Amino acid sequence: MNAVDQLMTMREKVWALEGEVKKLPQCHIGIRHYFSDGVYAREMTAPAGAVVTGKIHKYRQINILSSGTMSVLLGDTVETVTAPFTVVAPAGSKRVFYCHTECVWTTILGTDEQDPDKIEEDFTTNSEAEYLEFTKLIGST
Repeated sequence: MNAVDQLMTMREKVWALEGEVKKLPQCHIGIRHYFSDGVYAREMTAPAGAVVTGKIHKYRQINILSSGTMSVLLGDTVETVTAPFTVVAPAGSKRVFYCHTECVWTTILGTDEQDPDKIEEDFTTNSEAEYLEFTKLIGST
């Protein structure tokens, strides 16, 4: 491990990876939205070889890998998981994963909102600074 790796937090590494991935040709990620009483599910289908990063989630959320095998950041550890796989991710999670095969990943949130753009705005942030401001507003860290 080099000196830079030792100094960077896992989150900083994710931001750095995301910056590099954005420079590469982008692949198609299929998105489907499902709504029920008080529940929203966002299903993503990503091809084999895709590196995917997400936004920072303001609240805990349920994540389900229903198809495929991926290496995914869980906390500060990258784990290789194969469907079926379910995890409850804590508030502040910023997901990053590499798809070994085509993968279907679903995030489930509790909301009555039916506009996916509004849900994204309500449940995620675009930066570390936005997330820290949000935690100050709600009085948690």
